[in-house]
Amino acid sequence: MSLDRARIVAEAVALLDAEGLENVTLRKLAARLGVQAPTLYWHIPNKAALITAIAEEILATPPAPITPSERWQDWLIGLAAGLRRALLAHPDGARIISMAQMSRNMASLSELAMSTLVARGIALRQARVTVLTVERVTIGFVLEEQGPPPDTEGFDLDEYTAAYPTMIAGITEYFEPGRTVDDLFLECVTLVVEGPGHSAQVGRHLV
Repeated sequence: MSLDRARIVAEAVALLDAEGLENVTLRKLAARLGVQAPTLYWHIPNKAALITAIAEEILATPPAPITPSERWQDWLIGLAAGLRRALLAHPDGARIISMAQMSRNMASLSELAMSTLVARGIALRQARVTVLTVERVTIGFVLEEQGPPPDTEGFDLDEYTAAYPTMIAGITEYFEPGRTVDDLFLECVTLVVEGPGHSAQVGRHLV
């Protein structure tokens, strides 16, 4: 099988899925492809370019455009949910997107989101800030989701609870039976898009 950029990127994503970002190196990728590392440089000149290429693949599926009868708020919340799904589909997906340099697919997503809001009468400045905030909330949320579990060795939960009672009570109250991290994400994004006090139950199926 001939070696081309598409095959290299597909194998890089497979390496990411199998071993995580820390093990995505040009040397390991070359070994999976059965070539010497310098051979890859014709297609991928360095690790930064490889990360960006993986990011492009993660975001390869564009969001669906808004429909005439759809509220832009619901559409944007759905776009954020789709971005989160794309990032969660791969280990360290959020880190990959954060590290990517000038990702065209991320720029296309931002362009679609901003132009959609502007077409619905939102001022350009507000559209940019709204979209930027939604994107960063989404990526930051997934970064935390995909982070390593906390080291609890020697951790005193009772002392921690006593020191931060309101925070612990809020966490406990929020995650009542049936409520998940998906719900929390939806509420966070809804807060950004709709403002405080709006019910996040609208569009729950989008997450």
